[in-house]
Formats: sequence, structure tokens, C-alpha cells
Amino acid sequence: MTDVRFDGQVAIVTGAGVGLGRSHALGLAARGAKVVVNDLGGAVDGTGSGSDAAKAVVAEIQAMGGEAMANGADVSNADQVSAMVADVIAHWGRIDILVNNAGILRDKTFAKMEMADFQAVMDVHLLGSANCAHAVWPHMVAQGYGRIVFTTSASGMYGNFGQSNYGAAKSGMLGLMNVLAIEGAKFDIRANMLAPSAATRMTESLLSEDVLALLQPETITPGVLALVSGDAPTKMILGAGAGCFSEIQIRESAGVALTDEALTPEAVLGAMDQIRDPAGAEVMDHAFAQTRKYARMAAAARGLPLPWND
Repeated sequence: MTDVRFDGQVAIVTGAGVGLGRSHALGLAARGAKVVVNDLGGAVDGTGSGSDAAKAVVAEIQAMGGEAMANGADVSNADQVSAMVADVIAHWGRIDILVNNAGILRDKTFAKMEMADFQAVMDVHLLGSANCAHAVWPHMVAQGYGRIVFTTSASGMYGNFGQSNYGAAKSGMLGLMNVLAIEGAKFDIRANMLAPSAATRMTESLLSEDVLALLQPETITPGVLALVSGDAPTKMILGAGAGCFSEIQIRESAGVALTDEALTPEAVLGAMDQIRDPAGAEVMDHAFAQTRKYARMAAAARGLPLPWND
């Protein structure tokens, strides 16, 4: 494998003042990228703001001989994001990489959660990622190249007690990533998701010191650098933590076709073992692939011809 380098490329990393974002920014800069260190500078719950953290990361990058600029845009504010992107284009002329990392936590059980807290988390994680991707998209299309990473979570993929807002926002990114990967393909824009398990401000109160020592952000950043490299995959969910990497996949079981006389809820329940059987499960490339699969199964069960053979 050739060395992964980002010389001449410009990267925006959101939430880059601390934790994972800081590690990603430093990792990109170490391999030649010019880095926009975006950070609102607030608390874990999103309150407050300040530029010290972002400026400190910029100073670290400059000390290693790299180029960086600090930016305090609130990713949930589309106007601020647009202004950030305009500044980057004016300063460096291009944007090659976007790492959506900014996030907040406002954990409570769903019964006790105020909808304002649900909305705030959705605004930062999901809408914020969409704002940033939307702002850089035309520049990536024009230059015929782009790499976008969304930071999801196991809470979104699998669920976690007390995180209905966080889980909903993180799983919502999946739909956005899937569509951007499809729409960006002809422009060599590749979109992927990272599902990290890391020792950050969001997890430090939940894990023992020994475990935290294994889950440092620096053990995850190599995965991000791979996802934004020239040889990156697209439409992938990369699980990462403690130097371990895996692919998280959404697959659809082979299923069962119920004919007209047996098309009842009782029959669905009766076939549940077969419906849930993982044997023969497959990844759907796009939404119509599922429609085509069901049409094929239903037609075959009734002996009907289909307008396609693939």
C-alpha cells in the first residue's frame, strides 16, 4: 500500500477542539492536510461557547509545521456554516474532506426528556452534519472530488438506555450517508460513517481508568484517515475502538413470500422464524433493490413473469 497523504488538500473537522475531533485534525495535519479546526467551544450539553480549544489545536498543528485555521461556527446554524465554508474557499480555494464530528449529549429517559432537549441533540448531530455537507457539496461537485465522514454511534445502531435523542440523531445519519454516497458517486464524492468507541468527555464518567486507557481517540483516527483517503470505500459504516476495526452492515433476510390466500397477520407471525432466519441475508445497494426483490419473490410464488432478469 502507498502511504496515505493529504498534501494539497483541505479538510474541515467539526467539534475538533477536544477528543476525537482534535485527534482527527492532528492526524490529517500530520499527513499534509490544511485543516479547519471547527469548534463552538461549549460544554458537553452544548451550552456556552469559546474559541480557546480550537485555537489550541491550531497552535499544535502549526507547531508541527502544518497549516490550520480556527473556526467557531455553530454547525446547527446553516448561515454560520455557509460563512465558514466561504471563508475556507476564500483562504484556500478548495475543500476536499469533511469530518462531521461535532456533538452534544442531553441524556434522560424518554419519559422524562423535554422535547427541547430532543430537538437540541438532533439539531447538532443530524442537522449540523447535513448543514456542513450541504455547504461543501457544490465545491466537491465542481472539483470532482470529495470525502465526507459522518460520526454515528452504537447508540444509534443498537440503542442505549437514556439516549433516545442521541440514538435517533445518530441513526438518522445513516439515511443521509447512504443517499450522498449514491448521489456523489459520479463526482468521486465518497460518504462513509464512523461508529467510534472512545474515551472522550462523553464517556469518561462511564468507564474505568483501565478501559479508558485503551479507548483513546488516537486509536480511532487511523480509521477516519482511511475513510477520507483517495482509496476510501463509500457507503460504509466503520466500527472503531482501541485499535479494533469492523464493518457494521444492515442486511435483509431472504424472507418469505405469502400468497394471497395466506396473506394474514397470523401467517406473518407463523412464518416469523423463517422471516428472521439470517441465512441468505444480503445488503441492499439502494431502495429499489428491496422493491425488486419483493416483486421477484411475489411473482415467483404466483408463476408470473417479470420485466427484468437480473
